[in-house]
Amino acid sequence: MNEEQIKQLIAAYVDGELTGDEKDLVENSIADSKKWQTYYQELTGLNKILDDCPQESLSPDKEMDIRSRLTQETNREDKTMNTKSNTMKIGITGGAFVIITAFCLMILPEYQKEIPQLTKSIAGGKTDEGRIDYKEKAVLKDKGESVSESDMSQGADLELMSQPELRREFAKEAKLMSQKRTRSFEVASTSHLAVAPASEMYAEDFAYRVDAQLHYEPTRDFNTEAYNRIYENEFKSVVDEALSTFSIDVDTASYSNVRRFLTQGQFPIADSVRIEELINYFSYQYPQPEGDKPFSVSIDGAVCPWNTDHQLVRIGLQGKTLLAEEIPLSNLVFLLDVSGSMNSPNKLPLLKSALKMLVNQLSANEKVAIVVYAGAAGVVLESTPGDDKQKIIAALDQLQAGGSTAGGEGIKLAYKIAKNNLIVGGNNRVILATDGDFNIGASSDAEMERLIEEKRKDGIFLTVLGFGMGNYKDSKMEIIADKGNGNYFYIDTEREAKKVLVEELGSTLFTIAKDVKIQVEFNPAKVKAFRLLGYENRILAHQDFNDDTKDAGEIGAGHTVTVLYEIVPADSQEQFQDVDDLKYQKQQIVESDDIMTVKLRYKNPDEDTSQLIEQVITEKDIAKELSGDFQFAASVAEFGMILRGSEFKADATYTHVIQLAEQSKGEDKFGYRAEFIELVKKAQGLDTRSADGAIQFKGQ
Repeated sequence: MNEEQIKQLIAAYVDGELTGDEKDLVENSIADSKKWQTYYQELTGLNKILDDCPQESLSPDKEMDIRSRLTQETNREDKTMNTKSNTMKIGITGGAFVIITAFCLMILPEYQKEIPQLTKSIAGGKTDEGRIDYKEKAVLKDKGESVSESDMSQGADLELMSQPELRREFAKEAKLMSQKRTRSFEVASTSHLAVAPASEMYAEDFAYRVDAQLHYEPTRDFNTEAYNRIYENEFKSVVDEALSTFSIDVDTASYSNVRRFLTQGQFPIADSVRIEELINYFSYQYPQPEGDKPFSVSIDGAVCPWNTDHQLVRIGLQGKTLLAEEIPLSNLVFLLDVSGSMNSPNKLPLLKSALKMLVNQLSANEKVAIVVYAGAAGVVLESTPGDDKQKIIAALDQLQAGGSTAGGEGIKLAYKIAKNNLIVGGNNRVILATDGDFNIGASSDAEMERLIEEKRKDGIFLTVLGFGMGNYKDSKMEIIADKGNGNYFYIDTEREAKKVLVEELGSTLFTIAKDVKIQVEFNPAKVKAFRLLGYENRILAHQDFNDDTKDAGEIGAGHTVTVLYEIVPADSQEQFQDVDDLKYQKQQIVESDDIMTVKLRYKNPDEDTSQLIEQVITEKDIAKELSGDFQFAASVAEFGMILRGSEFKADATYTHVIQLAEQSKGEDKFGYRAEFIELVKKAQGLDTRSADGAIQFKGQ
């Protein structure tokens, strides 16, 4: 297949028109080739700009004034700014006028309030008073009357922008022409950030670098956030499949990322909502483990709040809280992304602030090294005692963003430094802080997965801290954390940094059990069907449960893990079995009062052989009503299903979520549960989906 054919397929893929083998071909091409990744991102960005173009009109005088200034700006000769990396190249073509407009408007701060109207006027195909409409010109031309080609091309551009079905062709044309003819222009000096408010998330995507001459550089020109597709768990008939096997997950990145969306007035992307991470963002009151067990196991059940014909079963794990004398010596390596994509207040500056909080918690028992990567990777600070805070903080303070992103090289170097300073029996950990936007060297998800799997063999654990927006690569961060014996957090505010790196420092840094797996067997005499809420990216083959070579999740000191199953009682009239009866074997149901048996396998951090825990739940363990922590966890799960537009949400509503959460808020020492209730209210105000489920979210 030649390049042009691949380009056409990628364009069709961007519009969601591909299925089957063609879709797989495109996804593999994008994953394996930086060239096609870039092409896909640019087409996606062009479509994003076009989709964000509004529909109101300016007064003719104001519009012509702005058009004139834009024309003067874009017709300048090629110029290059005096400082490093401060030139932005854009293809200027007749068909790409709207794209140029979107960028150029940022250098006209005096017109910021007019930007939405101007871009909508251009996109909508409306013409100034007294100007002949494009369609009318076409008719006149057909009649043999004189109409200038420039008038025709301008009218055609406007008409093209007003028709969604032509957007892909426009994007392809603009992309191809921009490759042939580009022009650079100097971004005007201003005393403040000038960003277009037409799309808040789009505007936030522009990270600006200021130099001595007060010049600003846009380092991103469209939204390229990436999330793994989530195929929601469905109900499974127990007669057909009685086992459920998965790896536990202590990540919480999805919750703070969802909070970021809602706080900015954006309804979250469905695939950014991982229900298990929403639930596990909060701590719950489970008993401490007894004896030498690293965690306790609690199981209870109640009537399901969003479908009272079903039951909800909760499995809760409570990690052992370490005493001061039990905390192991730590060998920490900060692996920090200082590439150009991190040049934004909510990225590198927030990263440095967050790590300073962590440094202030360290003692002489911890050692810290700092590795950074941009175009290349390097060591900023050799391994240094944690009580030498001034030296560590000084190394953080000197960091500045710039250059491309060699994430793979940085990871290799960080693990090398960690291995060189390995503490046998200690806590050896790499703390990766990045937006995940790797663009040179190992960068595809498959490459990163293989690299991390190789490095985890050295007994070094991983913590991933995600930052930023616009180009944020959640999909890559999740893979890195999952494959590297790690945990994953998204830091959107200093308050979140304090939660992860101060309030919950033990669970963040100190692993007490690794490769923790859960396998549940349901009794068909009591349960007709079951559904695991969340953990879609953690499902394991049933035979993996007893295979100690298979990787699974880790639990930190003092950490809680909550798992919810929605189950359908055996006497329900609902039908779930959709396969024919087996011809050569018959199933025999064993009578028992057990509803299900829960088995867990785990390894101690420095061991390779797993240990088994087994526990059962019976009918008498199912309560008539939810209460306390169980009720709050259920309210969070219900909220997640609403955000995702789950087909299993039944009677779930925002009002019901708020009611459940308010009733079970409890002590709420740090105010996280109160914040959750406010987020539910924000989501309720932003959700404008129609009755048939069509997505029409405000701000998206």
